Amino acid sequence: MKVLVTGGGGFLGRALVRQLVQRGHDVRACGRGRYPELDALGVETARVDVRDRPAVRDAVRGAEVVIHAAAKAGVWGDPGEYHAINVAGTDNVVAACRDAGVRRLVYTSSPSAVFDAADHEGAFNDLPYPDTFQAAYPETKAWAERAVLAANASDLATVALRPHLIYGPGDPHLLPRLFDRARRGKLRIVGSGTNRVSVTFVENAARAHVDAAERLEPGAAWAGAAYFVDDGEPVALWKWLDDLLARVGLPPVRRRVGERAARVAGAVAERLWRVLPLPGEPPMTRFVAAQLARSHWYSPEPARAAFGFVPPISPEEAIRLTAEWWRPRLAGTP
Repeated sequence: MKVLVTGGGGFLGRALVRQLVQRGHDVRACGRGRYPELDALGVETARVDVRDRPAVRDAVRGAEVVIHAAAKAGVWGDPGEYHAINVAGTDNVVAACRDAGVRRLVYTSSPSAVFDAADHEGAFNDLPYPDTFQAAYPETKAWAERAVLAANASDLATVALRPHLIYGPGDPHLLPRLFDRARRGKLRIVGSGTNRVSVTFVENAARAHVDAAERLEPGAAWAGAAYFVDDGEPVALWKWLDDLLARVGLPPVRRRVGERAARVAGAVAERLWRVLPLPGEPPMTRFVAAQLARSHWYSPEPARAAFGFVPPISPEEAIRLTAEWWRPRLAGTP
């Protein structure tokens, strides 16, 4: 099948493109940069900003399936930019799919779209959207997810996937920040330290998208819904992180801060960063405090039942591969 991957040069996007090529699909990728790794795979690439509706329309033309993985991630930044990329950009992709007669659209969403700062333990895909959000990223992902699912119709099947805490070799987002803070002694266990979370090895996240794209069809009973995907079982967050830190040669996390204190510190920091404003991002936010203190793990069973997703990489193999890639790269850094 002819597949377009938006955000194809990103962390998840590259894994998606590799797996699609391995499956024998005709793949095109678009993003805002140039990506030698994709060129080496023989993949057609185009420089496209999802905020540019005509450019998105041109990129989508001729595709049978679109996997929309492009997004602005992170826990801090200009809310207007988050909206322009995550909400308006997704609207552009949906409109382009309709105009081009695309029959399948797979959207990369996030569990944060339904995170309400309470414990989520073994939750299924029918969690409600919160009334309020503590950051622009989850709010805009929720708006975009709604738009994608609402577009499900007799001629365009849509589905949203919610991989949680994607990690692995080459991760430019989650792990570098954690490793940097651990090296500088800035990591703190927030709350009791017993909370469990879902994590998703990047190759497992990519496989879920490929499985969904290959099986999705207009009229499918499982279309028009969101599905959590992960490594198959939750982890005790701080134990899992200490294991990973030890494997890459970094010290464990030993210092603690209460959840309430972390949330107050996050609220104060957010205000300071907005009012002054200060460069970079705050050392703590309310959203991050809740994510670090609360349990948020989800059942992948609906994804297995709907489109046959079974993580191909075990949790043990995933952390081994991750540590083996990162350890030599961290050894030479100050």
